[in-house]
Amino acid sequence: MAFLEAKNVHTYYGHIHALKDLSLTVEKGEVVTLIGANGAGKSTTLNTMSGLLKPRQGSIQFEGEEITRYRPHQIVMKGVVQVPEGRRIFGRLTVTENLEMGAYSIRDPQLIKSNLKRVLTLFPRLEERRKQVAGTLSGGEQQMLATGRALMASPRLLLLDEPSMGLAPVLVDSIFDTIKQLHTAGTTILLVEQNARMALQVASRGYVLQTGVVLLSDTAESLRQNEMVRKAYMGET
Repeated sequence: MAFLEAKNVHTYYGHIHALKDLSLTVEKGEVVTLIGANGAGKSTTLNTMSGLLKPRQGSIQFEGEEITRYRPHQIVMKGVVQVPEGRRIFGRLTVTENLEMGAYSIRDPQLIKSNLKRVLTLFPRLEERRKQVAGTLSGGEQQMLATGRALMASPRLLLLDEPSMGLAPVLVDSIFDTIKQLHTAGTTILLVEQNARMALQVASRGYVLQTGVVLLSDTAESLRQNEMVRKAYMGET
């Protein structure tokens, strides 16, 4: 039984068929990446997993439990937590208030305190800016905050959507170092990332999406060596 399994999922935006018979699995302890061009269905896949979109057909199971019709907050309570594309922090709240919002599903004050300590240790920059209004943070700091907010919910499966988008190269390296640290600490991750080269360096397996269809799935190492992947998604000639 896979930790997360999607079977024959069809998701629509109105009349637009965004995911077409999509199937994938994530095993406990893995980093699995989804790569593909803009419009391939990567973010749609994560939004479907987290309950923000409901598939018209298909099944999504987490630890063998059907979660396809669960509401987003119910899925968070199960331990599946998403870091959305574009950060989507609460810009008028402070850094601390944003992090506290991430812990809304946690009832144990000691666990909240422990999670906060973990996040501030992982992201020392947030410790320095705890009282700062989040909307005034840099792009890299906002990505740290969005990730930290998700970690406050004690995720067992972290859905990361384009964490390096819009960041300077030095910050991209930092973000991927953080992903490695989270994985080493035992967090299972499903990663959507346009930077295929970096994504395949941290992942154990990957799926290539094209117009809502799984075009290819393999180990990260095999995908790195695949001529089509190298030309189409790594910019090689």
